[in-house]
Amino acid sequence: MKHLFKIQEKIVPELIKKAELRYTILRNIYYNQPIGRRNLANNIDESERQVRNELEFLRSRAWIEITRAGASLTTVGESFLRELDNYIKEIKNISSLEKRLKKFLGLEEILVVPGNLGYESLKKEIGRFTARFLKDIIKGGDILAVTGGSTLAEVAEVMQYHDCCNGELVVVPGRGGLGEDVEIQANTIAAKIAKKLGGKYQLLHIPDNIKEENIDYILNEPSIKRTMNYLKKANILLHGVGSARKMAERRKVSEKKIKELIKKGAIGESFGYYFNRKGEIVHSTTSVGMSLEDLSDIDTVIAVAAGREKAEAIIAAVSPKYQDILITDEEAAREILKLA
Repeated sequence: MKHLFKIQEKIVPELIKKAELRYTILRNIYYNQPIGRRNLANNIDESERQVRNELEFLRSRAWIEITRAGASLTTVGESFLRELDNYIKEIKNISSLEKRLKKFLGLEEILVVPGNLGYESLKKEIGRFTARFLKDIIKGGDILAVTGGSTLAEVAEVMQYHDCCNGELVVVPGRGGLGEDVEIQANTIAAKIAKKLGGKYQLLHIPDNIKEENIDYILNEPSIKRTMNYLKKANILLHGVGSARKMAERRKVSEKKIKELIKKGAIGESFGYYFNRKGEIVHSTTSVGMSLEDLSDIDTVIAVAAGREKAEAIIAAVSPKYQDILITDEEAAREILKLA
């Protein structure tokens, strides 16, 4: 199959470009529907005339419908978009990129989302791939732990309703909140995913960074103890990876301490642990919830991070010691290999 794609690229290169363009249009419609022709043209940096012609083609195949409000994907179009994901990955040789990244990071599996997308669309695309991957691996009796953040919030947002586990799935937050927008807190994400997959959820009503002397007292609270018991039994974990500075700012760390962290070489963060480029822990925060030591007892640990700017953080915080799977995007993947 790869040989055929190479021949196709040599003899009809315009076919590859056309396929990528239509793939880009379908993805933009999916995330912004209904969307008008002009806005769509601006999003993908193409002329309105070109976009109009492509929309007519897509409508003739019943993949989209066009109303006064704009273009939207049909059910057939959404199904075809999932098929197109695999085709685009092959013609862009994403599989080779995944193998190279897998070898460098030493993980069991790497999933790379193809294409160059704007930041907001990229988060949605990462969310779509991650949500689909989760639905494929989750089964009845699983306990899924999730952390907070805007990327994981997108996973919960785009997750489609699907009773996959007959109510036997439990979703729990892996950490406390950071005092940020409720939409991106682990509690909210856990509840939303559980509802969409027909499961149950437990909540963790505590801040992520609390004073160490208060931890024992908090852990004795019945509702906290119940959630922590579920966390200890979690067999799947989904978590994000952040840059050291941004995560320190989210935790309301003073600028003086942030500079100290940077001076120590901190570039990546996960679970309140700050890593340098060599993957060494240079600082950690006190919290209630999962810690890095707990990850070795979990069957499947999935890290999700997107954007070229996350490349250094991924190199620092992702390793076979803690994670099994990484889901990222093409630009971040190529930047990681470039830095390596």
